[in-house]
Amino acid sequence: MSKWVFGRWCLVLSLICLFLTGCGGNLSQGKTLRVATEPAFPPFEFTGQGGNLQGFSIDLMNAIASAANLKVNFQSLPFDGIIPALQSKTVDVAISSITITAERAKTVAFSRPYFKAGLAIAIRSSNEDITGFDSLKNKKIAVQIGTTGAEKAKSIPGAQIRSFDSAPLALQELLNNNVDAVINDAPVTLYAINTGNLQGIKVVERLLTEEYYGIATAQNSPYLALINDGLNRVLANGVYSQIYQKWFKVEPPSLPDKSLYENQNNTHKSGSINLILQFLPTLLQGALVTIQLTILSTVLGLICGTLIALIRLSRFTPARLLARAYVDFFRGTPLLVQIFMIYFGIPALAQQLGFTFNFDRWVAGVIALSVNAAAYIAEIVRAGIQSIETGQTEAAKSLGLNPWLTMRLVIFPQAFRRMLPPLGNEFISLLKDTSLVAVIGFEELFRKGQLIVADNYRAFEIYAAVAIIYLCLTLLASQVLSRLEMWMNPTMKAQPRKAKR
Repeated sequence: MSKWVFGRWCLVLSLICLFLTGCGGNLSQGKTLRVATEPAFPPFEFTGQGGNLQGFSIDLMNAIASAANLKVNFQSLPFDGIIPALQSKTVDVAISSITITAERAKTVAFSRPYFKAGLAIAIRSSNEDITGFDSLKNKKIAVQIGTTGAEKAKSIPGAQIRSFDSAPLALQELLNNNVDAVINDAPVTLYAINTGNLQGIKVVERLLTEEYYGIATAQNSPYLALINDGLNRVLANGVYSQIYQKWFKVEPPSLPDKSLYENQNNTHKSGSINLILQFLPTLLQGALVTIQLTILSTVLGLICGTLIALIRLSRFTPARLLARAYVDFFRGTPLLVQIFMIYFGIPALAQQLGFTFNFDRWVAGVIALSVNAAAYIAEIVRAGIQSIETGQTEAAKSLGLNPWLTMRLVIFPQAFRRMLPPLGNEFISLLKDTSLVAVIGFEELFRKGQLIVADNYRAFEIYAAVAIIYLCLTLLASQVLSRLEMWMNPTMKAQPRKAKR
């Protein structure tokens, strides 16, 4: 080999080594952590102006990352989905005002505590009956799902507990006079009251518990040591005190120097089949509620949708335009938004107008699903009626039938057979859409699954069982609808039976 060729290969190998060394240094020093948070818990985590994440926890996590020479990428998740996300390693770290508990420490690993908190009872300002925890007996209590407040509420004798996906929704339920009290973290409720976001609510003075928040990672995560190291640095150099005073206007209390529960590995996990069988009766109770909700909403939607379709086919222009506007609105806006508008928005608007009005959760869920389904059913009915040949109407007129009898005896029976397939699709879609009423605390099939996961953090098994039950319900509905189509098909009825040999 010539000296020129040998020198060229040496140069190439040197450049490759330098490149790999540089990449290795960047990876070790600039690792980006996927940090889960639920930005609906001010003043700890919330979305500020411009859509940017703000709050005590957000500032602290950024300071920890800077001290540990890390980068962070915040990802918004619902609170009850954060621990399952850590278990599946969809995210690396979670900072979302997560209280350190022995049960959670069996599932995830916590950093040293970064905040001292406690639960408080929020009630309406006019309420003089509730003075403490003992007076909550037989009361209606709103909580956030998966929180220590929800666990504390379970110990109240005779309490009717309503769980919501976020603390603001639980407090809104209190404002709408649907519950007697909310059990929630004291700093969050006090912040909402002090900033003027909540009017007519007060907090019972004494804290129910003394708790600590921690930063959560997966068990045996390599990032836990880095997080603790960064947290120790910001506590030592005064940055933590600056952030605390920025949000709470007082000096921070002293904090423990290590996690309250270490090495709490859960060695008593039951098998997947046993776990599903254990909670199957609870899920089937939710499935029964789902079926009732679907059937009632479908019947009401079919009645309203048929009336709207007939109005759309009428010659009275103002009514026809109004029906068109109804269809466009309810088809053009998400069902989830409509549920929020009906259950939370209308009572809040009534209070602004000076009178009290609220919905029962069952009534609100049925109304929301029915009015949404009616918009789609109206178009199905209208298309079915218009698909019938005009000669049918002319023949009915020649027999002396008026328009009402023509529609009832001639047009609609033929149109209904053509409507059955799309109406069946709408029924199945509505069956699955009932899961959305979980946002108002309605305990149907999906909500039952959420509540179970919030207790045992076995997300895969429970949600798999929920999915299988939904699949069984939709397959059963498909079979019933197929039989109904065959029964109403005149050509199928007219086929002669095969003679027996």
